[in-house]
Amino acid sequence: MKSEDVLQIVTWLERAEIPVWLDGGWGVDALLSQQTRSHSDLDLVVRLEDAGQIEQTLAIYQFAIILNELPTRFVMKDANCRSVDFHTVQQDSSGQLIQVLQDGSPFHYPQDSLAGQGRIDSNVISCITPEAQMLCHTGYNPQAKDIHDVRLLQQYFNLPLPEEYVGVVTGSE
Repeated sequence: MKSEDVLQIVTWLERAEIPVWLDGGWGVDALLSQQTRSHSDLDLVVRLEDAGQIEQTLAIYQFAIILNELPTRFVMKDANCRSVDFHTVQQDSSGQLIQVLQDGSPFHYPQDSLAGQGRIDSNVISCITPEAQMLCHTGYNPQAKDIHDVRLLQQYFNLPLPEEYVGVVTGSE
């Protein structure tokens, strides 16, 4: 996915008054204000309550749901193979931001995790914070792209390395 695609999709959703926050690889690149690797999709954090409106909005642009794992996530794709992975969040009874995982357990986002701001092609864009990004890269076996992202997060934001990356992340790839 190209940076122009990211900006176009985010603009469509923002025009529909749907707040979105970049996550995943594009989220890391936005925090760094530069593209550091290629991306096969766009990951966005959205409110669970906006899922229906997102589907309606992007359907106008020929996107369709290809994977529905609500309340955890859903994926939409268009004829040009642009894929958007929506990570849905909601507030629990204490006001904390959570994503309900497939097994029903809550993934707790750090306080103020939606307060990140980055740049894509010099355009200011909302994204999850570096700390939230680091946390979202845990709990699974990392792929090369995850190691790349975590190394950059550690390097640029001086964040502690998650346990599963100790001994895997080095100063260079």
